[in-house]
Amino acid sequence: MSGFALQTAVSLAAILALAGLAWWLKLGGDPRLDSEDSVARAAGEVEDGFVPVAAACDAVGAAALARDASGRIMLIKRHGNRFAGRILGPAARAVPEDHPGECNLVVDPGEPRFGRVFLTIPEPEAWAEAIDRLNGRQHA
Repeated sequence: MSGFALQTAVSLAAILALAGLAWWLKLGGDPRLDSEDSVARAAGEVEDGFVPVAAACDAVGAAALARDASGRIMLIKRHGNRFAGRILGPAARAVPEDHPGECNLVVDPGEPRFGRVFLTIPEPEAWAEAIDRLNGRQHA
């Protein structure tokens, strides 16, 4: 076996070993927010004790909105292979969009580092109104 073939074989074996280790450790993957259970799990990881009573999952499972019994609303989005979330406050804004099938609600949590989140969810107007009520404004 030539030196190049041996080097290629060893490199391939190392790559396969690392891929196997990542699979065994359950690293990577494509987590989704596609059910009320997955939203509840993610919300509980973001803030201990947050128990959603209502949730809206994005059509592709990349983001969600959750409301708890006290009326707090949490915005959750995929961040790498985990989820990040924010409880929305007075600086949050929600704007229904008219892009059926693409995005029908844009939520700005009021934190530039978190960024705006684009969702395709059922009843976007109702969620926009609920978010606007957090800061005392009514959605027009």
